[in-house]
Amino acid sequence: MSLGRSFFALYCVIIFGLGILNWVLDEFWSMQVEQDVESYTGYKTVLRAVEEDLLERPVYQWPDIVEQASLRYALPIKVEDRANIHLIAPDSNHIVFDNISVYYDDKRITLFHVMEEQDKVLVLGPVKSPTRPRTAAIIRLFIIMSLGLVLFVWIWPISRDLTMFDRALQQFTRGNFNAKVLNTRSAVIRPIAQTFNKMSGRINSLVTSHKELTNAVAHELRTPLARSRFSLEVLKAARDDSDRDKYIENITNDINELEILVKEMLVYASFENEQPNLSFSMGNLTELLRHQVHSAALHFDGSLELKPPESELLIEYDPHFLNRAVSNLIENAIKYTKDRILVSVTADNQYCQICVEDNGDGVDDQFKKVIFDAFSRFDQSRGKDTGGLGLGLAITNKIMIWHHGKASIEDSPLGGAKFLLTWPRKQQGQLETFREDE
Repeated sequence: MSLGRSFFALYCVIIFGLGILNWVLDEFWSMQVEQDVESYTGYKTVLRAVEEDLLERPVYQWPDIVEQASLRYALPIKVEDRANIHLIAPDSNHIVFDNISVYYDDKRITLFHVMEEQDKVLVLGPVKSPTRPRTAAIIRLFIIMSLGLVLFVWIWPISRDLTMFDRALQQFTRGNFNAKVLNTRSAVIRPIAQTFNKMSGRINSLVTSHKELTNAVAHELRTPLARSRFSLEVLKAARDDSDRDKYIENITNDINELEILVKEMLVYASFENEQPNLSFSMGNLTELLRHQVHSAALHFDGSLELKPPESELLIEYDPHFLNRAVSNLIENAIKYTKDRILVSVTADNQYCQICVEDNGDGVDDQFKKVIFDAFSRFDQSRGKDTGGLGLGLAITNKIMIWHHGKASIEDSPLGGAKFLLTWPRKQQGQLETFREDE
């Protein structure tokens, strides 16, 4: 991947700024050291100590004392007459503090100390300057280059990820709501990219659902409307009261069908737009299933059986939405079974599972992959006798996602389909969403 202008611009600004900062700090440091008497404390202490030794001894012993001090401190020290000081003072900048004069250039310094009560001057130097020499610039340059390399390694992944982010945003603005930022390397950009991917997936899902809902509305509403129009035309020409009653009943049935379709669409639309506030509480799951089976058995001519667990199950769930999910599965089983439906429930320490199976014709393996998608139906002709919009199972799956669980389908030993609802027994403190591969 090529490096963009934004990367080079940022990198050059940082390196140039570091160089300027280094130069300013270097000059400021040197200026402060040159004007700070504490920078010469070591040399100053040596001069004071030698002066004390000299003043305690006669003048004729001074050369030996100075020589011994030079050897002891490993510094060039000598005594000169004050009148001759101008002859040996170096031609360089100098500063004065107390009675010590410091002459310095870029590399070396010489200190002159006027002795008390004597017309003599102690000379120390020339010695290495305590300030940083200009010749050390190469070292500073090496440090800056090393820091620049570190910055390169740090900034390049950010620049790369930002470029990917920009491309994804451009695709997004062009209508590709499935655009993603993948394989990010920067820890700074990764959380932002993950949030963007979630947003992109959510928007893409909403747009797709909107398109599917629009197409479904156009398809599903057209049929009952056409039948109603036909019935109205025939009704105008009908002369017999029995014929009129027949077509009025047909129109009434079509209106009822339209109301059911609109209601189902509105329910799914409300579920798809946002997650409602679920009220999780501990409840008797076995009692919930008994109620559902009893209510459904009143309208089913075949065998609808509940296989209860060995003991009552206290599970955490939202009663309203779980009732709806179980009801959708039982209604779906009644629609496609031959004459037998079996409802069962199992649970362990972590998860619980509701199973609804029938002895119908089963579900094709290819259709199993999309059976929980909105508007998916095995009969693509969308005839009047095939059921609703295919939203019941989609709503059931959505409810399971809200419970941090999942809805799935298998082949039943009874010969038909086996629908499973699986979710954690406890919702409070749930840290991870249920993994599909578990």
